[in-house]
Amino acid sequence: MSKILIVAEHLDGTLNSSTARCVSCAKQIGAEAIDVLVLAADPAAVAAQAAQIDGVSNVLTIARSENAHALAAIYAPQIAAAAKDGYSHLLAPSTTFGKDVLPRVAALLGVAQVSDICAVEGAHSFKRPIYAGNAIITVSAPGDRILVGSVRTASYAAAGQGAGAAPIKALALDVALPTHTRFVELSSGKSDRPDLQSAAKVVSGGRALGSSDAFKIIYALADKLGAAVGASRAAVDAGYVPSDLQVGQTGKIIAPELYIAIGISGAIQHLTGIKDAGTIVAINKDAEAPIFEVADFGLVGDLFQLVPELTAAL
Repeated sequence: MSKILIVAEHLDGTLNSSTARCVSCAKQIGAEAIDVLVLAADPAAVAAQAAQIDGVSNVLTIARSENAHALAAIYAPQIAAAAKDGYSHLLAPSTTFGKDVLPRVAALLGVAQVSDICAVEGAHSFKRPIYAGNAIITVSAPGDRILVGSVRTASYAAAGQGAGAAPIKALALDVALPTHTRFVELSSGKSDRPDLQSAAKVVSGGRALGSSDAFKIIYALADKLGAAVGASRAAVDAGYVPSDLQVGQTGKIIAPELYIAIGISGAIQHLTGIKDAGTIVAINKDAEAPIFEVADFGLVGDLFQLVPELTAAL
């Protein structure tokens, strides 16, 4: 049986839902034990949240002042040392955090990483997307080495709350940490709208909006729906919205229950980011736009007329 260690992602004392999605993936592997590793200066609050996730066997904490900020160079040696304690698998979310830290850990452990796991075929066999999501391949890893893998969180629902809290154990690892990396600052946008990566509803705009001022109709519709706001790469490159709203292969991979694409043609790089959405609605004046091939509902027409009408009707 497998013994799996999951690296927790957190910020400002709050556990990211990506950790619970990794637990869902670990359950499919058929793990004998699923442990969550929390690194922080003071991991108590995050550890308590992780202990509530259904299926978690133990929460392991590493409390060091150097762990106050999630620096990959600092985290990686500690994660690698913890993973050597009899674990068959080491998982982390395929988010910015996971993509930053996990390759370093894999290198320290001397193994190749399995990236973007979207389905479990066996304990060491997985499916993952390639060619911007145009194809899905099955990859296998050696069974005699620890498997390091990043989980495509959009492919898994978050594990729910357990009946009881898992035990929390402090680890004391004698690991030398590098000094060539230091934290400078973290700058993040503030918004009253739902977080794009975890929102149940998302309204996205494309280059057809024509300007940042025109994006107001996207925000208005999103506010009516209680939805997050997203954008295509073309809209971001044109400067209509900031880059943290970009959805797609080089942006955020999301899986909302409802995705509304407005003025977005549907390039394959964008579709990669929304392929796990529950219901896709497209509004575009071009009836031949590729977005209509994947949309559950399509509306052909002038977005500047249709979107305000839809917002007013809501």
